[in-house]
Amino acid sequence: MTDKNIFGAGRCLVASFMLGALMTSGHAQTSAKPAPAAAPVTATAKAVFAGGCFWCVESDFDKVPGVLSTTSGYTGGKTANPTYEQVSAHTTGHAEVVEIVFDPAKVTYDKLVSHFWRTIDPTTKDRQFCDEGSPYRTAIFAQDAEQLKIATASRAALEKSKPFKEPIVTEVVMATTFYPAETYHQDYYTKNPLRYKYYRTSCGRDARVKELWGASAH
Repeated sequence: MTDKNIFGAGRCLVASFMLGALMTSGHAQTSAKPAPAAAPVTATAKAVFAGGCFWCVESDFDKVPGVLSTTSGYTGGKTANPTYEQVSAHTTGHAEVVEIVFDPAKVTYDKLVSHFWRTIDPTTKDRQFCDEGSPYRTAIFAQDAEQLKIATASRAALEKSKPFKEPIVTEVVMATTFYPAETYHQDYYTKNPLRYKYYRTSCGRDARVKELWGASAH
């Protein structure tokens, strides 16, 4: 082999070595690239309110920005896994309630409590509008000490302002086990809009709320 051929072969070897080194280096850099950061998990919280017919409470809170979901159910009683028939018979001690999942970054618990007051009649005991009995009592079921503090302060402020002649009888208590209601009760106002509207109107809910709260009613 001549010097020229040896030199040419040497260039090929050098080029091959450099190409291999670049490929190895590139692979190492690609492997070392950090993985994309995981998307932040949005924190949520729960609130439970008893405001009479849970179909209506669902409807009233689904309109609130920051509310992620509403579920009709029962709480505050002594019977495990109660049925609608049992609760309606006034033997379990449960109230019809709605469990609300919300985004605290978009709506505070204090604002939810304020909204709740203006959707109910807080002056009637064991009754809301045309529905009578303990299952239709009004109550705020606090999920923790902070919620209890906020709800109690809100009720105290309402009592101090004396917007009504009658006293405020809505309970503020710590939450007990929540039992979801039967499937046919969930989102009833969207599944059966005509029946729901007839019930709500004939029960006098909106008329009484407007009478109590005026322009601030929701």
